[in-house]
Amino acid sequence: MTRRILGAAIGACVHVAGVLGFLRVAEEQGYEVEFLGAALPIPVLLDAIQDQAPNVVGIGYRLNIEGASRLFGELAQGIQERSLTGTKFVFGGTPSVARLAKETGIFDRVFSGSETSDDVISYLRRRDDTQVQTQPPGTLLDRISSKRPFPLIRHHFGLPSLEDTIDGARVLAEARVLDVLSLGPDQNAQEHFMRPKEMRPEYDGAGGVPVRSEDDFRDIYEASRCGNYPLVRCYNGTRDLMKMAKMLLRTIHNAWCVLPLSWYSVLDGRSNRRIGEAAGETQEVIRFHAEQGIPVEVNEAHQWSLRGSHDTVAVVMAFLAAYNAKKMGVRDYVAQYMFNTPLGMSPAMDLAKMLAKIELIEGLHDDNFVSHREVRPGLLSFPSDPNLAKGQLAASVYLSMALRPEIVHVVAYSEGDHAATPEEIIESCRIAKQVIDDSLMGLPDMTLDSKIQERKTELVQEAGALLEAMRGIAPEGTDDPWGDSRTLEGAIQLGFLDAPDLKGSQFARGTLVTRIIGGSCVAYDPINKRPLNECERISSIVTRDS
Repeated sequence: MTRRILGAAIGACVHVAGVLGFLRVAEEQGYEVEFLGAALPIPVLLDAIQDQAPNVVGIGYRLNIEGASRLFGELAQGIQERSLTGTKFVFGGTPSVARLAKETGIFDRVFSGSETSDDVISYLRRRDDTQVQTQPPGTLLDRISSKRPFPLIRHHFGLPSLEDTIDGARVLAEARVLDVLSLGPDQNAQEHFMRPKEMRPEYDGAGGVPVRSEDDFRDIYEASRCGNYPLVRCYNGTRDLMKMAKMLLRTIHNAWCVLPLSWYSVLDGRSNRRIGEAAGETQEVIRFHAEQGIPVEVNEAHQWSLRGSHDTVAVVMAFLAAYNAKKMGVRDYVAQYMFNTPLGMSPAMDLAKMLAKIELIEGLHDDNFVSHREVRPGLLSFPSDPNLAKGQLAASVYLSMALRPEIVHVVAYSEGDHAATPEEIIESCRIAKQVIDDSLMGLPDMTLDSKIQERKTELVQEAGALLEAMRGIAPEGTDDPWGDSRTLEGAIQLGFLDAPDLKGSQFARGTLVTRIIGGSCVAYDPINKRPLNECERISSIVTRDS
């Protein structure tokens, strides 16, 4: 059945951008559309409706209230006299005129300019909760499919008060600005949820919400069951991983599992598990989620970049995270690409690093494994000044849209100073939504830049050299070094995988020196004062330990 939409600005109004935007989105959703023009008299509009019998008519008017009142009256009379009740009318205009449009009862939906393109899509697909009482999809993959071509919006949320977090989850759901509410527990909950006697009072509310029982998780989840019913997900904790995983599925219906491969161990002090033990336990939790058909994200790569590691290690760890997920049977893998990390990366070289990660990760794709791109700004790149931070948020989202992501993890502009309130999250998501909307109208393909491509190729080659070096240190009899937790631990101990911030660690080499040169983060020889390529760096490690 053909779905047809007509659009026009009526009366003396010549402002047509809103109508044309509505028609553009409608056409992308499969409608046949026709723009009738600007300053269209009501009788001419009614003639077109009578002649073409469209499903929907989009009307724009951005002038004064008095003129709108007269035109709405003329339109209502014409609809009645010509028996055009089979057509739905949609209005878009200034907030004051939009309020009047709602009062007339003529319009099936009224847009006042505060909405985004995905609100329009929601209406066109007849899934707008204010019109049809149906909930959005409740799984990650279905939600992604329902939002295309727009990516899902995700944001982290967790206040030092449980009550404030519950109330905030409700506010965020009602605001309909995000699709994924990413719950952030405090430090005690992350490490000791399953062992409450080991909690330290001074860590209550540190870094997130003090959830202390399964009911606390359920209460937050239930508070979010309104508005646009966002998916809810949570990091898997830093120990007792399997128990935490099952609890999160019971309580918040965890949309996808998120955990690192080698971290949350003695490496960062967030548990007392050795690196190999942590990696092995992570693999089992990944396997469990794969068996349940639940997507998995292994947020490993940016953990290294946050500690100053050079780009090659970040690319390798992005690959190994995806490789291990595939090995454990994951079908749908969420690949997170964190920009602006470490500080000082140029946008061009940042993009090159992400393209190298993508080439390696998506080289693993087959009929049983696919990755979904998730992008985000780097938290440490946000200034404390809110206006500067808003600019950083917009710039980072704009750059990351070059990757055509399916998920955009928004970081609130306030995070450089304090944990975001619901109001700050809503504002930040709206900033990001505008950037996304503009980007989807058509971006130049920055990925084709010759310098970006040159750096990407260099990183892929260097990553290959490091991966081969890891094969060479695998314990005897290891069939699959890249999926072996002992090999991973050995690579960290020997310094093949290293970061400047690990200096002094008992469990890593901690001798790597890096510099930002030409916008890239590279390994550096402080004695000879020059950058090292990866083969040179590997050779120096082998020579040192021989």
